[in-house]
Amino acid sequence: MKMLPTKDQIRQWILDNPTLTGKRDIAKAFGITGDGRIDLKRMLRELEAEGAVEKKSRRYREEGALPPVSVLLVLPPDSNGDLFAQPLEAGDTDTPPRILIMPQKGDTALAGGMKILARLTPVGGQDYGYEARLIRALGSNPLKVIGVYRAASEGGRILPVDKGSDKEWRVARDHDGGAKDGELVEAEQIGPKRFGLPQAKITARLGDPSGARAVSLIAIHQHGIPDHFPDAVIAEAEAAKPVALGKREDLRGLPLVTIDPVDARDRDDAVYAMADPNPKNPGGFVIWVAIADVAHYVRPNSALDREARKRGNSSYFPDRVVPMLPDVLSGDLCSLHEHVDRACMAVEMRIDAQGQKLGHRFTRGLMRSQASLNYAQVQDAIDGRSDAKTAPLLDDVLRPLYAAYAALKHARALRQPLDLELPERKIILDDDGKVTSVSFYERFDAHKLIEECMILANVAAAEELVGLKRPLLFRVHEEPSQDKLESLREVAEASGFTLAKGQVLKTMHLNRLLSQAAGTEFDELMNISTLRSMTQAYYNAENFGHFGLALRNYAHFTSPIRRYSDLIVHRALISGHGWGDDGLSAWDIENLDDTAKQISDTERRSMVAERDTTDRYLAAFLSERVGNEFAGRISGVQRFGLFVRLQETGADGLVPIRSIGREFFHYDQDAQTLTGSDSGLVLGIGLRVTVRLAEASPLTGGLMLDLVGLEDGPLPQGGRRGGRYQPRKPGKSAEKAAKTARKVHRSRR
Repeated sequence: MKMLPTKDQIRQWILDNPTLTGKRDIAKAFGITGDGRIDLKRMLRELEAEGAVEKKSRRYREEGALPPVSVLLVLPPDSNGDLFAQPLEAGDTDTPPRILIMPQKGDTALAGGMKILARLTPVGGQDYGYEARLIRALGSNPLKVIGVYRAASEGGRILPVDKGSDKEWRVARDHDGGAKDGELVEAEQIGPKRFGLPQAKITARLGDPSGARAVSLIAIHQHGIPDHFPDAVIAEAEAAKPVALGKREDLRGLPLVTIDPVDARDRDDAVYAMADPNPKNPGGFVIWVAIADVAHYVRPNSALDREARKRGNSSYFPDRVVPMLPDVLSGDLCSLHEHVDRACMAVEMRIDAQGQKLGHRFTRGLMRSQASLNYAQVQDAIDGRSDAKTAPLLDDVLRPLYAAYAALKHARALRQPLDLELPERKIILDDDGKVTSVSFYERFDAHKLIEECMILANVAAAEELVGLKRPLLFRVHEEPSQDKLESLREVAEASGFTLAKGQVLKTMHLNRLLSQAAGTEFDELMNISTLRSMTQAYYNAENFGHFGLALRNYAHFTSPIRRYSDLIVHRALISGHGWGDDGLSAWDIENLDDTAKQISDTERRSMVAERDTTDRYLAAFLSERVGNEFAGRISGVQRFGLFVRLQETGADGLVPIRSIGREFFHYDQDAQTLTGSDSGLVLGIGLRVTVRLAEASPLTGGLMLDLVGLEDGPLPQGGRRGGRYQPRKPGKSAEKAAKTARKVHRSRR
């Protein structure tokens, strides 16, 4: 095995190669492969802990150094006519480094006050630290806003729908786009501020903002999610035809079934299990997972492919879906509907009686689903309440699936993936799109059965492509940073629990912590704190493992209708097995890193848009209950107030600090607490509270709350001195919460 570099060699290489500082670049430079990458990762963490390098956006650089590509603010010319700039990201230094702009032929003319994207080169022996070469001037794309238009005699104004913005926009009469008073509109900035307000031009009229169907539309436009397919994309989709058997493996004899939510909009995975007939595997199972063959229809560099990559994924809202692919594919030809032939990519997996995978085999086939089922329906059948559809499938299809799941559950218990209790909200709408109720999704074993089958198939896909030495996109979830882990440990210890130190962190350690807290008053606190300690999962051409699932090799294979990552994995399998000319293209391979970043970004964009939509629906649902009191828990603490999650709906609202009391509250960022200077009242994450709904804004999704009481009674009242709370002895639960918060505070000193 090649000798690993020293930490000094790694640091010097990062210094000499500021544009190539990702883990993958460093490993390639030193010829590090296989298990050596684990040691490299450890050395980089040590360098980071020692302050020798810092990690920014999954890349490393010398401590205090600027990124090789930075956003700069151009300063006015100096006495010699030279242009200097300062970074908008100045790092940890109090004095931003001087940066000399080196103009090149053909560059855009620059002036003081402009923002630019530039490539930086460190220099020595000068009175400036870097030289910059222009990549492009920024700000050419106009700033956009979604809001409600309010007409006036000389034009009008736009009131933004963003929760965090109270800035209005001015619209001249000739730029109102024919909008009517009270309409929801999209606009873009067209000029400098006038009378203190930015000027805007209305570019789209979006209808009645109070209409229930406008809720998700606001989020779609606000976050720039493409919701209109170009004509060329629609034409390609409509030209698609069903697939004949040809050279595919005929899987139509397998009794595959799909199991989805009752309101599923697409069906891209089917399953089947049976006892393994091999006598050498007693108690084992054969599990089939068949996935829609989207790659057959979405060819590399086609209009469909370019649009799917741009979207990255489908976005799901309570009243609609913005699909990655046109409905003729996502809802028909690529959807595994019952009793029709469908092209598929399938994997046959063998597991032993303990759920360990013994082997797998991939194939490109033609299948026919025996039934389209939903989770509750399947669970009812297993629990003795079969219907006309599930009764014929019970013995030969459903019971073997549950038996295989029992083995997979055993393997899961040994692997111990992170076991967070995070209930998912379910918003029920009527035919007009109005919220009728809010509840939490019920979790059946049928859900878990499908999840375990999909995880097993995803692992098999990653292992297959690693074995074939084919490029792919891994689903990566890195372990928590040391800072976040230390914060979690302190919260745990202050709550009376333990999270061991001095060992390589594994999910089993976090599960042990969650198990300690289960059923106690700190249950939700530990789940929230553990979740917040996690890093975000992302896609990467380099494999860094999946911490949350406790898996070394993991890739997304099972949902190509709604995720572009899975389409890339399918193409890699096609290329690796020589199944056709629709595998990975040279362009796919060359741009794999860019694709990984693109679809990681679109995934986060969809998550934020879906969350904002849920917030707006919840605010609309609660707007008729302003003045009512609700039970909740503190879910976040900031200098300006508390976030409280309501127990009934899971909605989050803000309690402004000014509404808590007239005393001064000390904010401890590390302990995540607010402490009253006179009353000694300590408010921290996880504390049960009673709040009154003061305001609900369906347009922005904002909820304003008043704090009414703590979990064991009202807020401390007592006599008041100068309008301040008098100290009082907290109740038992509040006292315990206060003690916990103070322990955390002391441990951070």
